[in-house]
Formats: sequence, C-alpha cells, structure tokens
Amino acid sequence: MRILSKRQLKELVLYSPQHIARLEKAGQFPKRVNLGPCRVGWVEDEVLDWLRQRLDRREAPSRHSS
Repeated sequence: MRILSKRQLKELVLYSPQHIARLEKAGQFPKRVNLGPCRVGWVEDEVLDWLRQRLDRREAPSRHSS
C-alpha cells in the first residue's frame, strides 16, 4: 500500500487542496488518512479507483446525447 502526500495528490488529480477538501466533505472523494498531528495522506489505490470511475463515465455513451 502506498500513501500519497498532498503534493503527490495534487499532481495526480490536478485539483486544489480546497476543492479536494470540499469533495471529501461531500463524500465524493476518498477520505484522507491522518498520519500524525500535522500530516495527512491518501491511499493511492483509492484515488486511482476514483480516477478510473471518472474515466469510465467519460468512455460510456451519454444517455442525454441525440
């Protein structure tokens, strides 16, 4: 298992830390792991699964297209 730092997460997801926090709070992004008093990280496999879900939606035909 690999834990991503904030910097690694931002490079992978391309969202600001504030936007990631909003998505987490809304239950729309993998939860961070508290590693210490001033350190958090994200499980890489969970983040990659989240990204794969978005890619799958992009590949799937839209129900709203004509």
